[in-house]
Amino acid sequence: MKNSMLLAVCASVATFATVQAGEVAPADVAFDDYGAVEMSLTGVAGDAENGANVFKNRKLGNCLACHANSDMASQLFHGEVGPVLDGVSDRWSAAELRGILSNSGNTFDGTIMPAFYVNDGYVRPLEKFEGKSILTAQQVEDVLAYLQTLSE
Repeated sequence: MKNSMLLAVCASVATFATVQAGEVAPADVAFDDYGAVEMSLTGVAGDAENGANVFKNRKLGNCLACHANSDMASQLFHGEVGPVLDGVSDRWSAAELRGILSNSGNTFDGTIMPAFYVNDGYVRPLEKFEGKSILTAQQVEDVLAYLQTLSE
């Protein structure tokens, strides 16, 4: 009986720790006064290779629709609306880039860049996307890891 009680307590503690260490919900992201987000959204390091895939995927990040990037010269149709992202990791800290990816409106007034990690406060044209962020927390961290490889 004592062993089963101990196991139950340990399981409860482990469950609580897992919830605490999980991903930050879009509404709970803590932005500083300039739009930076210091804390990881997941507590897990981003994967730069997956981030590159999200970055160029026209159905996910679609970053190339607005931004040119020499690292992806083989991809077609780089945009010219946003700044060129070559050397972006030299211009912005990881916290600043995480904030820009999560909700660029907190950094740039009047930007047309989408808020990739919010799930309310805007209209989604397809019902299946209602209440969902464009990217997951891990995808934001992955794109951040990729952007950090883009130094001059």
